[in-house]
Amino acid sequence: MKHLVMVMLGLALSFERAQSAESATTAPTQGSTAAVPARRLLPNDADKAWVLVEAEGKPPTPPAEWKGRQPTSDEVKAFRQQKATGSGIAADKAREFSERFKDHPKAAESRRLYRELLEAAVSLGNEGKAAELQALGPDPAKVQEEATATAVGVKLQEAVVEARKLQSQGMDAVLGEFEKRLLVLEKEFPARGEIYAAYLEIAQLRGGEKSKELLAKILKSDKVPAQVRAMADGMQKTQERIGKPLNIAFTATDGRKVDLAQMKGKVVLIDFWATWCGPCVAEVPNVVAAYERLHPKGFEIVGISFDEEVDALKAFTAKHKMNWAQYFDGEGWKNKFGSEFGIRGIPAMWLVDKKGNLRDLEARNDLATKVEKLLTEQ
Repeated sequence: MKHLVMVMLGLALSFERAQSAESATTAPTQGSTAAVPARRLLPNDADKAWVLVEAEGKPPTPPAEWKGRQPTSDEVKAFRQQKATGSGIAADKAREFSERFKDHPKAAESRRLYRELLEAAVSLGNEGKAAELQALGPDPAKVQEEATATAVGVKLQEAVVEARKLQSQGMDAVLGEFEKRLLVLEKEFPARGEIYAAYLEIAQLRGGEKSKELLAKILKSDKVPAQVRAMADGMQKTQERIGKPLNIAFTATDGRKVDLAQMKGKVVLIDFWATWCGPCVAEVPNVVAAYERLHPKGFEIVGISFDEEVDALKAFTAKHKMNWAQYFDGEGWKNKFGSEFGIRGIPAMWLVDKKGNLRDLEARNDLATKVEKLLTEQ
């Protein structure tokens, strides 16, 4: 995989030794297996040889003198050149291992490592390895991965098209059909990250028990991409907050002191939003209308802004008569409460009941109706 290429760059070899070893190798001919170096670089003991090959695939250690200061461009260039040359030498050793010790358990890994180190060397500027890399031809594993990814993408799009045919029956029907088709795709293409990402999308849109079920499914698998897993984990933790109080306290952009713990007896909408977010702006008229009608009955709103320009935020809220408190720290997606509560998409609207407990993570749907219902509770 691509990310493995850069991991295999660290090679603490002197430039002089690198030049010597480079001159001792012969380039392969087009379409042929790479030639064995003119002199052996590895010991005769296969296990010891593998230790050496593996060691030279470790990440590089920057020079000690760089600690505490920014290296110069010349220093960075020299370090990069050292890595480029060292990667070429390591590639020679990986190739030698795969050819001399063909029956060793690490032979296949050494062949993979050989290609990756060659790619690294060339990408870092080792032109002497370009012909050798070209002679290897396309990477079969990458070709297969691209073909599979294309096939999965096409079938996912087909699933979306078929599910949308049920739009007249409502969103639940569309999402239910999409999930059925994903289950079929999962059997055909097990452990594909795109499918788990689609499950996550359904979990975000469905909410309730179905969302919990899908999140559990995602987190149970050891094949889920890291980003999808992190999002699923954040959503699950958020769902676990339902029925519990939220700790939100800050000084608003207009100087008001806000403390959710002091707002018991009121129904509070926590609105995660931003002025640059199209769907958020589209919701503003609905939110303002609900506030103006229900505020006298005990409805409050606390805005958590993902903006980075406070003047733009103030101008927008004044223009649209958003007369409630706004949290702003200028950190955008990294803002304090967005990060704490795992908000990965906006608008996100949460409702807190009169006892101060989180009750609804999907307040965007039928906001006014949900607020009126909570207002009737004792």
